[in-house]
Amino acid sequence: MKINNNGSQKSLLRFTTAGSVDDGKSTLIGRLLYDSKSIFEDQMEHLEQSSRRLGKEETDLSLLTDGLRAEREQGITIDVAYRYFATPERKFIIADTPGHIQYTRNMVTGASTADLAVILIDARKGVLEQTIRHSFIASLLGIRHIVFCINKMDLVDFSEPVFKDIRNDLARVADKLEIEDPHYIPISAKKGDNVVEPSGNMEWYKGKTFLRFIETVEIKKSRNGVSPRFPVQTVIRPQSSEHHDYRGYAGRVAGGTFRPGDEIVVLPSMLRSSIKSINVYEKYVNEASSGDSVTITLGDQIEAGRGSLFVPPGNMPVNSHEINIMACWFNEIPLRPNGRYIVRNYSCEANCIIKSVNYKMDINTLEKDFTDSSLTMNDIAHITLTTSKPLFFDPYKENHITGSLILVDETTSETVAAGMIT
Repeated sequence: MKINNNGSQKSLLRFTTAGSVDDGKSTLIGRLLYDSKSIFEDQMEHLEQSSRRLGKEETDLSLLTDGLRAEREQGITIDVAYRYFATPERKFIIADTPGHIQYTRNMVTGASTADLAVILIDARKGVLEQTIRHSFIASLLGIRHIVFCINKMDLVDFSEPVFKDIRNDLARVADKLEIEDPHYIPISAKKGDNVVEPSGNMEWYKGKTFLRFIETVEIKKSRNGVSPRFPVQTVIRPQSSEHHDYRGYAGRVAGGTFRPGDEIVVLPSMLRSSIKSINVYEKYVNEASSGDSVTITLGDQIEAGRGSLFVPPGNMPVNSHEINIMACWFNEIPLRPNGRYIVRNYSCEANCIIKSVNYKMDINTLEKDFTDSSLTMNDIAHITLTTSKPLFFDPYKENHITGSLILVDETTSETVAAGMIT
């Protein structure tokens, strides 16, 4: 357990970085780790060696997160790189996501569990299409807190008017997307201005440094609501002489709280039972809340398996063959009208048909296009699915687990889209 200066347990902040390629996401994280003394000596030596090998005159802090060889050679981020560090105030998990348009799917992956999104903008270029796309995806994923870092201020002479113009453009985007809590910080990740320490070059900026902001921002939790939901991942049956009749249902609580004695309904069978016990490994616990990985045993020997969902009798999810989603299309192969796909919703799976493309988002204007029903890589659209069997789900805004899904091409087994149920 980590304890901060006032004696309480440290909170954990998960944040993702995004932005167009070369906007300095990896450099910002490298500078953050370096200036906050979160880099080990051997890591620093390796970083300096890598920088010299690549012909860099200065130590390239971006190499701390660009771990793949292809990334280091090209100077870009391809995969999602996760980094962990802590300050006396808080613990952090960072997801550094790619800027190239063909890797937008990785941004969705990195942002899906984030409490806060950090979107970088090159001060010389201003707001680009990828800036708007990443902002839109962050808002779709329900990330309430977004901080826009206007980077490379050293290359525009630390100009306050340049910062204000970009901030005003971003504010219009944030207003259109109804982003709940936007913030704007002028920085130079390469030089360190306003990353950990206040910048002497931008005394006109009176706000917090980036580190101070992420240390103090109050994160609204309860991403998965209060409705108790337990998707079964697997059934545990040791079939040993010691545990001959044992049948446990393992998974992660997707919302609310479960306790021994609670009455539950098993979906889709609609059979009823009660919780006999809740285990974490071999330890019995009195309750399990959202995010806890546990094994639940029931008071009755009823049929349940992977894909089943435990819910309270008086708090049922939506049950339907028809599902409306906001979909982010990942695949190079376009959507096939009336095409057949596999839909995976938590641990449940069914076949489905794309019934209709209701509208597509114009990323540049953030307007709905009702005339274009084609869907290609990186397009975002509102579509309707018809499933082979009724699914039980919640709207994404109420539960990020039971309200999200992925589409899989049944011929290639490739994930073609991620969707948020509306």
